[in-house]
Amino acid sequence: MINTELIKPKSIVVIGASESLKKPGGKVLYNILQGKYKGKIYAVNPKESEVQGVKCLKPEDIPKVELAVISVAVQFVKGYIEFLAKEKGTKAFIVLSAGFGEMGEEGKKLEKEIVAVCSKYKASLIGPNCIGVMTTHYNGIFAGPIPKLDPEGCDFVSGSGATAAFIIEKGIPAGLTFASLYSVGNSAQIGVEDVLKYWDESFDEKKSPKIKLLYMENINKPDLLLKHASSLINKGCRIAAIKSGSSDAGSRAASSHTGALATPDKAVEALFNKAGIIRCHGREDLIYTAGVLMQKELRGKNIAVITHAGGPGVMLTDALSNGGLSVPKIEGKYANELLEKLFPGSSVANPIDFIATGNAEQLGIIIDYVNDKFKEIDGMVVIFGSPGLGEIYDVYKVLDEKMKKTKKPIYPLLPSIVSAGQEVEYFKSLGNVYFSDEVNLGRAIVNVVNTPKPYTEFKEVRVDKKKIRAIISKAKNGYLEPEQVADILDAAGIQRVSEFVSAKKAEVVRKAKEFGFPLVMKVVGPVHKSDVGGIALGLKTEKEIEKTFERMTKIEGYKGVMIQPMISGKEFFAGVNHEGKFGHSILCGLGGIFIEVFKDTASNLAPFGSDKALEMIRSLKSYKIIKGVRGQKGIDEKKFADIIARLSSLTQAAPEIMEMDINPLLGNEKDLVAVDARIRLEK
Repeated sequence: MINTELIKPKSIVVIGASESLKKPGGKVLYNILQGKYKGKIYAVNPKESEVQGVKCLKPEDIPKVELAVISVAVQFVKGYIEFLAKEKGTKAFIVLSAGFGEMGEEGKKLEKEIVAVCSKYKASLIGPNCIGVMTTHYNGIFAGPIPKLDPEGCDFVSGSGATAAFIIEKGIPAGLTFASLYSVGNSAQIGVEDVLKYWDESFDEKKSPKIKLLYMENINKPDLLLKHASSLINKGCRIAAIKSGSSDAGSRAASSHTGALATPDKAVEALFNKAGIIRCHGREDLIYTAGVLMQKELRGKNIAVITHAGGPGVMLTDALSNGGLSVPKIEGKYANELLEKLFPGSSVANPIDFIATGNAEQLGIIIDYVNDKFKEIDGMVVIFGSPGLGEIYDVYKVLDEKMKKTKKPIYPLLPSIVSAGQEVEYFKSLGNVYFSDEVNLGRAIVNVVNTPKPYTEFKEVRVDKKKIRAIISKAKNGYLEPEQVADILDAAGIQRVSEFVSAKKAEVVRKAKEFGFPLVMKVVGPVHKSDVGGIALGLKTEKEIEKTFERMTKIEGYKGVMIQPMISGKEFFAGVNHEGKFGHSILCGLGGIFIEVFKDTASNLAPFGSDKALEMIRSLKSYKIIKGVRGQKGIDEKKFADIIARLSSLTQAAPEIMEMDINPLLGNEKDLVAVDARIRLEK
């Protein structure tokens, strides 16, 4: 829990305060003092009588104090917390000390003990093993530079103290400002998700910062993240986040196609998309994205690139176009008017190039035309560095004035950070963020525009939950029998091909005659049937049925055979994989062998409806095959979406499903039928 004493304490004690700025206890005290903290400040250091002008007190002499910042050896931390909480009424603790859960079992035990003490006295705990907390009320951190604290800046929470410091150090030169920083360290009591919860529950539309930045190495409470991130975004905030540790090098070996394709990082991607969080992949990416979010909101995909340098304009155009945004050609009456106001050699086709000799007056005219005359344009990027022909303060003054007045967003790209360094600093001093690299800026704009809005309201497709629960309750852990799989597909409303399972040859032959030829025979028992020769297609006679039956009885793991009518169509797949705390991930894509060769899949976290399922299908690279290409007919994409949505509903009725494959789904323009499926349970 986050309380008032942590956010704006009236009194602070630094336990382990030091004269040395090379020690965390010394640096944090220094930062608090330099930040002109208005409350009462106390220090504890048994070896000193005074530290940095603050009198050192014995613990028993400390008056009632709201917040304690602790930087002492790990073995003394619990004692101080217990004493301060019980005797001094302290309700908030920031533990900078390391040596807890990150060091092993003994540390984890001690970490739980200090959490228990804080919980007992209803106190907030940040850390341990963190760099601290910084709000507009106090600078309670020891590492990194202290940024300009601005109530309208970014709220920032990080699971890594060092990374938080590096991100701030990257953001300050770009003009980024911060309203708060929470370094949660080991997240013993309060983690990234809990800070997000506090931001949501304390949100004030008029006063609260609208931009939230997150750095996460673990997502321990995905439901909490989804709930409060989507809530904040629906209130008008924007959230950008880095989730590191995305490689699948250490992921488990999965027994199903879906399990192999559903990597943990795909679950993170799906969670962020569902919540509306803009995902970033590095410090530079996060800073550029935050800078984009600090401009007016872009309400479309058509961008004007205004430049006096051809190359950067071209590279920016490529980055925008490759991400699905448009740099449309500008022409007509107003374009001709604008061209007449520029120097010979200029171009207004878009990029609008007003050449190296272009001046501040011309820039102002161009921006006015883009904002007022070119109705098809939604936003603009202005690229202006030093052409080496004199100072450019006047250009940046005009740019600042226009950024404040225009309805459309303007992204200032100022590449001359050395030759026009003083002018760039002047532009920043006017309260602006700027960008220096056109490709990084283009990618950030694309990422912001392409991140979907939160997805929390939908119409769930109905399935027969009562029948599904009856099947699950009788089933054992592991892979279900074919009859049970068939029953679950029926209860979920997923059309399947007729089938018959038996270990008796005579019964199989009899049923084959009823089905009619050609037929498919599959071995029952082995998971990967094709790998062991357990699938036979196009069986046309009784003799072929008998011969194939005999062959399959010799396959290791044989339990029987399944026969089905041979049907044709394009092959697709849909599947389920349980992703631990994230819940169930639903995947779809091309089926058959293509699932492993192309790995062209789309995924989403359940629950969701047919609308989101349709988005998944349309995001596939193979979507043209689904629609029909080169004279070949496609399949009914709405039926495909219905099956995917039914799998989502199935996981809500049967959360015990760990893995499920429907592969292939055979489809044509009229039907989409499940031919083979398997389900693994873990109760």
